[in-house]
Order: sequence, then C-alpha cells, then structure tokens
Amino acid sequence: MLNKKFGFYATVALAGSVFLAGCGDDAATEGEGGGAAEPEFISVLTGGTTGTYYPLGGAMATIIENETGIDTTAEVSQASAANMTSLADGTGEIAFVQTDTAFYASEGSNMFEGEVIDSVSAIGALYPETIQIVTTEGSGVTAFEDLAGKSVSVGAPGSGTYINAEQLLEIHGMTMDDIDAQNLDFGESQESLQSGQIDAAFITAGTPTGAVESLSATSDVNIVPVAADKAAELIEKYPYYAEDVVPSGTYGLTEEVPTVSVLAMLVVQNDISEDTVYDITKAIYENTDQIQHAKAEFIKAETALDGIGIDIHPGAQRYFDEVNE
Repeated sequence: MLNKKFGFYATVALAGSVFLAGCGDDAATEGEGGGAAEPEFISVLTGGTTGTYYPLGGAMATIIENETGIDTTAEVSQASAANMTSLADGTGEIAFVQTDTAFYASEGSNMFEGEVIDSVSAIGALYPETIQIVTTEGSGVTAFEDLAGKSVSVGAPGSGTYINAEQLLEIHGMTMDDIDAQNLDFGESQESLQSGQIDAAFITAGTPTGAVESLSATSDVNIVPVAADKAAELIEKYPYYAEDVVPSGTYGLTEEVPTVSVLAMLVVQNDISEDTVYDITKAIYENTDQIQHAKAEFIKAETALDGIGIDIHPGAQRYFDEVNE
C-alpha cells in the first residue's frame, strides 16, 4: 500500500513540475502588462503574387526582422477578408487588409455577417487602394454602363474587391445579375483579359498593379472611369471611399483616369505585446526608404491614422503619439 501511495504522489509531483515548467515557458514569451505575447516568429499575410500586398509585405518582413530580430516571413494569401479571418484564427500575426474590409469585420457585416472579429486591431494606414476597372482595346467597354451584359471579373465572393464591385454597380443602378460575373483573382483576370475570355476586371490594389502591368506588356490597357457625380454618390453612402485617379503614364495610359479608392492598412493580433507592436510600427514607418515600390511614398506616420475605422493597437498608438507630438 505504501508503495502504491508513493507512486501516486510521485506522479502528482511530476505532473506539477511539468505544469510549472510549462508556465515558465509561457512567461518567457510574455510581455509587460497583461501577459501579452512576445512572438518568436511573425507571419505577415499579404495577397496574391501579382498584387501590391505581396511585394510590400516581403519588404516589410525584411525590415521587421532586421530591426526587431524577430524571424519574419511574408506569406501569400487570399488577401483582405481571408487575412482578417486568419488573424482571428491565430494563423498569422500581421496582415494587409482594406480599411473597408476591416470595418466590416469589426461590425460583423457584409462578408462577415454574424461573425464579429474583435481580436484584431490596427497598426496603421499605408496607401490608397485604387479601384481599377481594367479592360482592353476592342472590348467595347469605355464607360461603366458598357459593363452590362459583359463578362466581368469581380474577385472571389466575399472578397474586398467583390464588395467594391457590388457597391459601384449599385451606385450605377446595376447588380451582379446585370453582368456575367466571373470570380477570378488578379492573375487569372490578367490571363483571361489577355486571351479575350473576359471583357473587364475589377482590381482593387495600389497602382501600378503587377497583374495589370503584365497585361499592358502584351495588350493596350484601358481603365474605365468613375464619373465625378457617381464618385460623390458612392462616398456619401459609403464614407470609407475617396476620390482617386490612375495617373497618366500608368500602364501606357495617355491621360489620368478618375476613379475611387479605399485604403490599405496593416492589422495585428490584439494579444501581441504593446512593446513588440511599438517596435514593429517604428521599424516600418521609419524605414520606408528601404521599400522598393512606388507606394512607399504614401506610407507616412503623419497620415497613418487617417481613415482607419477600427481600434488602434496600443503599441502603434504609442509610436504615433510620440512622432506626432
């Protein structure tokens, strides 16, 4: 009986020591204040390889790793909506998203109907995400109304691009039923426009966008304009939009084309520590000269809190408070 009791207590003691050791390991990864996480690895969720998120994410991952010492990698993803879900699921730490998509997630609306995501907060805004309605010479599409009855790529159902297309169609008195909607990503849109399988494509991304640049190397690209009155109507109903243009010279255009945009932003899991997010925010916004992309010029601490629409992570807020004093 004594031996049996000894065996029992030894087992309990061993389990206790394993538990305490586990607690010690957790404590080693906790930051100051509330046990927030100090990650050993950071995954930056971007988008497809032919968009703007992926090259920017790669440059930012390098900066974060160099400046903070945290092993950081940029990951290909399905972009905004999928990125919000992945962060909520814990399968990434930082992500690129559109400001409108982040707002929908925080409210549980549109593609997030009934699913509020409140475990993610903002690092800061980056640059305009231009809604580009891309077509080619010979498609017969020169005005928005010409899209009626045409085969048009609108992105994956529930994606940020899809919602942008849906809202622009609405403002023009149309719905998805008025077009032959195709659910293609940017790369697939490029290939389908090039082969003549579709007539136009909605692409929401920073300009110049890799997929459209690739298309312009083999085809004459046109961008369908959004008229000023329609842009104003859209902005009045959905205030996270802004007027924008695709500049002359982009994709071989001979004059600028008026359109609208939302903003690209970076978001982060709430449970990453304040100190870590402060260091990451500082690394990104103070090293934009290391980003070899045209959109780097828009990434500024002075405008990083514009148009966010969701809570700012305390670490990012601390950094912007300091630089904007």
